Amino acid sequence: MDFSEAAERISRKFSQKGTEVDPKKIEGKLRRLVTEFGVQPSEAERSVTNELAKEFNLPAMGSGGSGKSSGAADLKKIAEIAPGDWVTIEGKIVALSAPASASISQSGIIADESGGIRFVVWAKSNAPAMAVGSWYRIESAVAEEYKGVVNLKIHSGTTIKGIEEDLALMPTTMPINELHPGIGGVRAKVVQEWDSSHERMLQSGLLGDETGTIKFVIWKEPGKTQLEPGQIYNIFYAMVDEYNGKLSLSLNTAMIMQEEGDIAVSGGSVSVRGAIVHIAPGSGIIKRCPVEGCNRALSRQNYCPVHEIQPKFIYDLRIKGWLDDGEKTHNILLQRDVVESLTGITLDAAKEIAENNPLGMDEVFLRMRDAVLGRYITCSGREIDNRLLANSCERISYDSGEHTALLNRAGGAL
Repeated sequence: MDFSEAAERISRKFSQKGTEVDPKKIEGKLRRLVTEFGVQPSEAERSVTNELAKEFNLPAMGSGGSGKSSGAADLKKIAEIAPGDWVTIEGKIVALSAPASASISQSGIIADESGGIRFVVWAKSNAPAMAVGSWYRIESAVAEEYKGVVNLKIHSGTTIKGIEEDLALMPTTMPINELHPGIGGVRAKVVQEWDSSHERMLQSGLLGDETGTIKFVIWKEPGKTQLEPGQIYNIFYAMVDEYNGKLSLSLNTAMIMQEEGDIAVSGGSVSVRGAIVHIAPGSGIIKRCPVEGCNRALSRQNYCPVHEIQPKFIYDLRIKGWLDDGEKTHNILLQRDVVESLTGITLDAAKEIAENNPLGMDEVFLRMRDAVLGRYITCSGREIDNRLLANSCERISYDSGEHTALLNRAGGAL
């Protein structure tokens, strides 16, 4: 795009209406829309023209370019928006989230009866602030695709008007196996709660319904609370993200309502047979935060990343390690009941060792390592993000025939 030529063309239009506009000012606006916000040149020219027309109280004059706006004047349903569209919508702000950078003044989710969409308001747009629960008409916003998700960009050429709307939105849920990147809702059960892997993470774990399971995460923000394991929730307007072909739910923008009842979660279980080749640090007897709803593993100094020092900790058992099936190494996590069954060491026995042996908790780790390292076992459970969350493990008895067959194959290969 020749910004100088386009600016002169727009300037001449206003001169014909008796209004002088500095071409340099026009050129700066065009460059910002095209280079910073990725707006198509024809749409940028139209947007700047209409913006200046409003500034000088003149009728809209169009762009004068070769392109044509894809429906900026026509109201569009959110579910119909596609990447590259230049749209006008009416919707309700159902969530606001903390801006990711100083260049963004607001971000969140806007919804109508057809669905929801993420939006970003650029700080340079000088757009009026929008409030959760209020309805707005947004004109001349551009839809873009980022990581497979359509987002609405609000820039300097966008108009935002508050509207009186009393329409009750009825968000819906869908089966987990039908979710796709964007905004979605589910009715699901909290199946697993995992140790936080990041200091900014409030909670992560696994949600499940009759069709499958999906990872969820809640980041630390004022007013955010954890979900209770085993409970059922209706979750609306969650962000559905995709990474390495796997979906996950970010619940910071979501509307969450706990309900009664139960869900028969689809097993989605796998069974893996192999040898335990590594026991990772953090295995053995551990201490957990006693604060209701937390249950995070504590450091050696009894420190919880959320609730700080916790002298009245709760003991627990777990094993983290690797299980090699001969073709693939599986990251495994075994909880207390599986650990007790596999090692023969109960929680009470582990506490006795930890509190009275000179090596303390390290002695428990060493005894459990000796009990399982190199042993062949079969573990069943769910495999999520390359980690097997085992709900049962059994030792494999020695089979001389299988051993002989293995040696024969090895000899044949040599």
